This record gives sequence, C-alpha cells and structure tokens, in this order.
Amino acid sequence: MEIVDIKDWGLGLSEHLLIAGPCSAESPEQIEAIAKGLKGSRVELFRAGVWKPRTRPGSFEGIGEDALGWLEIARETLNVPVTVEVANTEHVEQALKAGVEVLWIGARTTVNPFSVQEICEALRGTDIPVMVKNPINPDLQLWLGAFERLNKVGIKKLAGIHRGFSDPYEKRYRNKPEWSLPIHLKRLLPGISVICDPSHICGTREIIASVSQRAINFGLDGLMIETHHDPDNAWSDAKQQITPDTLKIIYENLNFRESIEAHPEAISELDKFRQKVDLVDTQIIELMADRFQVIKQIGEYKKGHNLAVFQPSRWQDVMESRIQSGVNKGMTEKFMKSMLFAIHEESVKIQEAQLKEAKTSNKV
Repeated sequence: MEIVDIKDWGLGLSEHLLIAGPCSAESPEQIEAIAKGLKGSRVELFRAGVWKPRTRPGSFEGIGEDALGWLEIARETLNVPVTVEVANTEHVEQALKAGVEVLWIGARTTVNPFSVQEICEALRGTDIPVMVKNPINPDLQLWLGAFERLNKVGIKKLAGIHRGFSDPYEKRYRNKPEWSLPIHLKRLLPGISVICDPSHICGTREIIASVSQRAINFGLDGLMIETHHDPDNAWSDAKQQITPDTLKIIYENLNFRESIEAHPEAISELDKFRQKVDLVDTQIIELMADRFQVIKQIGEYKKGHNLAVFQPSRWQDVMESRIQSGVNKGMTEKFMKSMLFAIHEESVKIQEAQLKEAKTSNKV
C-alpha cells in the first residue's frame, strides 16, 4: 500500500496532530463559541459530528447537511481545515460539496465492509484525506480491510483513529484501549499515522489527560479530543467532552518523548541492553520448549491411564503459586494471569492432540 504521511497532505498539519471540536454540531453560535475558545491552542484540525450514528432511535442524530455550512465559522476563526464523519454515499457527496478537507469513517461503519466499499466508490477519483476509526470489536483484519479498500480506489492520504474497543466486562473505560492493536496496525502498514481518540476510550472527562499521555507514550501520532464550550449541556456525549481551556492545559502538560533517530549516540548504548534481552528471550524459549516436552510426557501418562486432560485442583494450585511468585519478583498479577492462561491453553491443546492421535490409531 502507498500511504501519504499526514505532514504531506497539503493542509499544513504537523507531527503530534491535535484535532478538537464538539461531538455534535448543534448551532452556528455553538461552533463560534468553541472556535473562539480554541484560539491560541495547538489545534490544527477542527472536528464536528454532522451525522451521528446513535445506538437507539430517539437520541439526537445530528443536524445533517445544514450544519456543514456552520463549519466555515471554525475554519475562518482558527484558520484550520475541518473534518466530519461520513457513513454513506450521500454523506460523502454533501461533505465534498461543502469543501470539507478531511473525512473520517466511524467505528460502526468500519465494521461493515459493504458500507466501507460504498464510501470508497463515492470517493473514487478524489484525493481527499480519510481517517478510519478502529471497528467496535478488536478485529485488526477489519481495520486493515478498510484501508485496503480505500487504497484500491486511489485514496493514499490515510490515517487511523484509535478509539478503543467494546468490552462488556470493562469498568474503567467506555471502550477498552487494547494498545497492542494500534501498534500492530502501524507495524503492518508502515507509514500509517494513528491518532488516539481518548474521548471515546474514556467516556468521562476525568481521565482524558492520563489516557492522552499513554497514547503519546505508546508512540501514537496525535490526539482527537471532543471539546465543547459548555460540555455539561452538550446534546450528545456530554460526560466525555472538555472545555477549550481544559484542552489547552492537557496539551501543554503532555510529555512528548523524542524519537531514537534524534539521539544517534543512544543507539549503541541501547543495543547493549537489547543484546541482553535477546539472550534472555532465547533462554525463555528454550525453557518453554522443555516445559512442553514434559507436558507431552504428562499427556502420554494420562492417555495410558484414561485420565481427563484438565485437572482443576492442579490448575488452581499452579495459578495461585505462580502468580504470587511473579508478583514477589515485581511482575503484575494481570501479566502473570495472562501468561499462565496462554501456557495452560497451549498445554491443553497438546494433550488433546495426543488423545485424538490415540483414538485414530485405535480405529485403524
């Protein structure tokens, strides 16, 4: 895929892009108040929801086409381009006609290849930049597929938006960050920029600052933060919007780490540590291989004595003792649980395969 970097979109955008504006465009007066509040900030792209895909009917679903004209107020006040979400052909046509400089595809649309393809066909022959939010569920292939479809119709100015993923068991966030997914996307699509949307990850304004910093720490390329002059009375997603003054404070307090390319003298020093890590990784892999050889021996014994693969009491003992041992050595309980579950799952698969082999040989 050929991807044009954000800095080369011809819109004057820079590294650590900051996108801000309301969840929904509500009135010309609202857009003007927010834009005036953002003057003097580092905002380079103004966002506003014109069409709002809501979970249930009856909620405010956006003003629609009429609101596109209001965005000119923000464009003139801040001297920055504007961006809106599009979900179908009609949205695309109206946004292009209104001179919107950047489009984005929302999470509910990314999840549906038919909808993404419809948008792609409407964009064929244009070179407008398009940002794609991750799908609602942590499906990297769907996210990749949206970029591939856009690229096939000639869209090269592409960026991702990480807005978190639905998780019914998650309590802290509205949408669980799953930071590994945007990192994997950047690995699979070299050159792609990924902007973090902490507003939708958090669902509440109180933790937007900390999530924004984490996004920067993980190497993401900017932030899209919902901003409203009167958040408590916003017509949609009131709890996750912040004021322009709060946005300025959050951005000013972010710690942007420098890339390794800016410090060539550090490369040789880091290589020494990395060589040690490589050695330890090799030892870990060898030990894991030895462990699974023992698992196979256990599987053979269970097979010969007609014993169940899963032994609950043994599993409980392993979990309790290993987790505590790891915590005592400075590792988190969450990490230990994840690692042990992965090891246990592989162990069960190995022993199940041995039982299947036994059944097959008995039939023969």
